Amino acid sequence: MSAGEKGQSKGEQISGKIKEFAGKLTGNERLKNEGRGEQVKGNVREAKEDTKGAVGGFVEGMRDDDRHRPGEGPGPDRRA
Repeated sequence: MSAGEKGQSKGEQISGKIKEFAGKLTGNERLKNEGRGEQVKGNVREAKEDTKGAVGGFVEGMRDDDRHRPGEGPGPDRRA
């Protein structure tokens, strides 16, 4: 996860918690629900970035596997 995206997702989560708490404290349902929504938005952003990182790592691992198997598939170790 990039630092900017991580900061943004954490900011949304924290801001949402504060709004939800303020809404509960004052009895303001709109503010409470808005806070919950921001938390969900932050959680989704974080999950998206985690998934991108995991997929990128998997793809990179697959590429590395292909490079380290002499005699299998195209590559500098394979002779015609």
